[in-house]
Amino acid sequence: MKSKSNLHILALVVISMFSFSFVGIAQSGSSKTLVVKTNIYCDHCLDCGDCGGKLVHELSFEKGIKTNVVDPKAMTITITYNSEKTTPEKLREAISKLGFDADDVKADLTAYNKLDGCCKKPE
Repeated sequence: MKSKSNLHILALVVISMFSFSFVGIAQSGSSKTLVVKTNIYCDHCLDCGDCGGKLVHELSFEKGIKTNVVDPKAMTITITYNSEKTTPEKLREAISKLGFDADDVKADLTAYNKLDGCCKKPE
């Protein structure tokens, strides 16, 4: 009889653990997605350390960013982020500081000038 009681207690503990997990998941529902129009001129940007590769790598260290995907054909960056830790404005500013336009936020000129020639607007 004791083993049956222990099984019930164990089952309640496991159920409680799952319940708390789901509460945590429900509370972390602050994920949002932002699609940023940018300027990608490089035809090999995802292989280039200064273009898509730099955007993906450097943005992954920004506070609150969960994922980011660069689409060179559409000239967009799709960012999934925690809205409790960052804002669209901060994300656009971070992109600007890497030398790329971010919607209506122009690229930081110093960062833009440091990019490889292939990453800059053709003249």
